[in-house]
Amino acid sequence: MSEIQLKEAIHTLKETGVRITPQRHAILEYLIQSMSHPTADEIYKSLEGKFPNMSVATVYNNLRVFREAGLVKELTYGDASSRFDFVTSDHYHIICENCGKIVDFHYPGLDEVEHLASSVTGFKVGHHRMEIYGICPECDKGTH
Repeated sequence: MSEIQLKEAIHTLKETGVRITPQRHAILEYLIQSMSHPTADEIYKSLEGKFPNMSVATVYNNLRVFREAGLVKELTYGDASSRFDFVTSDHYHIICENCGKIVDFHYPGLDEVEHLASSVTGFKVGHHRMEIYGICPECDKGTH
């Protein structure tokens, strides 16, 4: 986990007037080190032993605060629970249609798509997202 990312995230929250509680610190730390794009439930289950008085609602409320501060993205795919991704840089996701696993990948060339979409439609493009779907190696081998 990057201590620098954690310090920068805490600094961002303090600048927006958000108090840094032990729960907020732990949720942020979990998000930064997690590569699995966890759900609020997964975050809660991982931290409930450390914070027995913490509720799932506390996790959701903190994720909303982090999202509003621009620190996390809420990923919603189909009917599945939202997953949360600590914002590091622009990247895309590949999603297993069997188990729901989400993996990041980077691809630099899609800014051109925004420019093309803008020039063809006249829209002022704000952002884009791309999702690739398939079967992960574990599910393909039947180990999931």
